Amino acid sequence: MKDDEPDTQKQMPTNLRLLLMIEEVARAGVPVSPSHLADTLGLPKPTVHRLLATAEDEGFLQRDIDGRSYGPGRRLRRLAGNTLSSQRVRTERLMIMRALAEEVGETCNLAAPGRYGMVYLDRVETHWPLRIQLPVGTQVPFHCTASGKMYLSSLRTDKLLRLLSWLKLEPQTSHTLTDEADLRKELAKTRARGYSTDDQEFMNDMVAIAVPIRDSKDRLLTTLSIHAPGQRHSIASLTDKLPQLQQAAARLEEIGLK
Repeated sequence: MKDDEPDTQKQMPTNLRLLLMIEEVARAGVPVSPSHLADTLGLPKPTVHRLLATAEDEGFLQRDIDGRSYGPGRRLRRLAGNTLSSQRVRTERLMIMRALAEEVGETCNLAAPGRYGMVYLDRVETHWPLRIQLPVGTQVPFHCTASGKMYLSSLRTDKLLRLLSWLKLEPQTSHTLTDEADLRKELAKTRARGYSTDDQEFMNDMVAIAVPIRDSKDRLLTTLSIHAPGQRHSIASLTDKLPQLQQAAARLEEIGLK
């Protein structure tokens, strides 16, 4: 070990370096640069680049669209999902979601942002024979779903603009917002009111509302949503269920802080 290496690096076991780097990427909540990781962890830049290459090759981290910074990769996102779905936590979470579904009489979903869309982590079905089938593991677009628009509205302006620069606003129905300026107006409205809507934008005759579930640093982790066929609800009538949805989200946040 060279004498000019930081003391923190001397104190850090070799087998912990990769884990601590992945932990820092997850903690930051935004793509981070190799320089940031070197400074934060007290590791030489060559070491950081070597660890990043390994984590990227194995799918735990992936480069951001700028080609220089790094964020969670598919395996790290899967690890996070599996951790969230551990039996004790999942049992308590499903109890809250089941109580919500029974109270509002509609299906509720828990979703997290993936690389190309929102991924359903859990859902509780309504008792109605007429319902929309979107099983756990389904990935849905960011721009035309309540959960996706909730996530987009939580992003910093610079990150949002970068994401929108490559995101394809493909029409799913005649109601889908396919103009970037219109979508940004909708996201500003979502940010101001604290909930998002999907008024037949993803599927014809389906409406939905979503609220955020945040961590202790007020960063969006997941979204909780209710969706229903248009034959039973309009956006206005579904929004009447907002207090129950927000109360359930607050209880889910408490689980995450335990």
